[in-house]
Amino acid sequence: MTVEKTAILAQRHARLLPLRQLAFGAALLGLPALGVVTAFGIAPGTVADSVARETVTLEVPLPELAPREAPAEQRFSSQERVLRGDTVAALVARLGISDDGALAFLRGDAVGRQIFRQLIPGRTMQAETDDGGRLLALRYFVSPGKVLEVRRDGDGYSARERSADAAPRAYYKSATIKSSLFAATDSAGIPDAIAMQLARVFSTDIDFHVDIRSGDRFSVIYELAYEGGEPVTTGRILAAEFVNQGRTYTAVLFEDEEGGDAYYELDGTSRAKAFLRSPVEFSRVSSGFGRRLHPIFKNWRAHTGSDFAAPTGTRVLSAADGHVISAGWKGGYGKTVEIRHGGSITTLYAHLSGFAQGIRAGARVRQGDPIGFVGATGWATGPHLHYEFKISGIHQDPMRVALPKATPVPASLRSRFDAQAARAGAQIAMVRNAPSLRYE
Repeated sequence: MTVEKTAILAQRHARLLPLRQLAFGAALLGLPALGVVTAFGIAPGTVADSVARETVTLEVPLPELAPREAPAEQRFSSQERVLRGDTVAALVARLGISDDGALAFLRGDAVGRQIFRQLIPGRTMQAETDDGGRLLALRYFVSPGKVLEVRRDGDGYSARERSADAAPRAYYKSATIKSSLFAATDSAGIPDAIAMQLARVFSTDIDFHVDIRSGDRFSVIYELAYEGGEPVTTGRILAAEFVNQGRTYTAVLFEDEEGGDAYYELDGTSRAKAFLRSPVEFSRVSSGFGRRLHPIFKNWRAHTGSDFAAPTGTRVLSAADGHVISAGWKGGYGKTVEIRHGGSITTLYAHLSGFAQGIRAGARVRQGDPIGFVGATGWATGPHLHYEFKISGIHQDPMRVALPKATPVPASLRSRFDAQAARAGAQIAMVRNAPSLRYE
């Protein structure tokens, strides 16, 4: 058995020896030592593929090529807010509009020219132009719910008033005053238009020039309107609280049966007086009631009203509810509006540069409605408002006359007001106490 195994091993060794020699030779030649190399060859005349072939030609219809479209018109969008003392020309320049035809249309169109009469600081104007500055579309947000829109139609333009895309949203803010009301509203991100409304709403109790103290605080709920996802214009203050030198004042906006808005304390007391002391925004008294040296005729004359210096175009407001007696040119007074109020009281507004929309004899106005714009028409040496206050035809000093109080919420509306005031009081408390809404 041992002999057989030895013979088998000897035979195996004899067979392996040529393989080792082959591997050694392959390594020297750079061939794979352990790989397997296979070669195939076909003898001449051998048929490797017996499948028949045939050439087929098919006609494939091609789609007709559409004519090349003209490149889409480029549109550039811009947005600006109306600044104090702004003009339509200044706004148009900031919006990148270079289109004399569009400006001519705005001046001549009955709807479009409203832009010139309702240019109110804080409101928003949006424009779309082509790459040459030609106007394609213009939107001016007249109020939170109304938009004045101008569009290019071929070679001309059209103008219309429409409702805003979405209803105004309510915003809640609270802030503490360190230096001034406007500094506090700026730090809280509250629009200037709301700051001005705050001053107007509480002006019957607080003189914002001299009464404000560091540490005074306020909470306010107001409207903000959006168009295309962008905030475009501020609306009304819905409710507010102002703490001045430790004393708290409140206000809630309430709509009466005729659709008129007025501000009341939470207990139903009117926040307004029956008459405004100053019927013009952003002004100062430049000449008081009584005898004075006339600036034009250089003689001493009775001055039958108060003059308020203000830039041309500043809005003039109705001092109280009433009906327009006249609106037109009145000798040395220039463009003038006269209004009759209750209790045999009339007021007069002179030297206007123009009249607000709808102001004509017989028109009804409410306290604070714009009736015209400051100018220098008639006998005037510069832009100002001449304001007169008469009782039974006798001139009174507008700055000193005892003004009647405004009436509280009517008894017929008391239950509806109480429910709204309760909601407003709860909202004010929430704003006052919520850390995320406070700006110190």
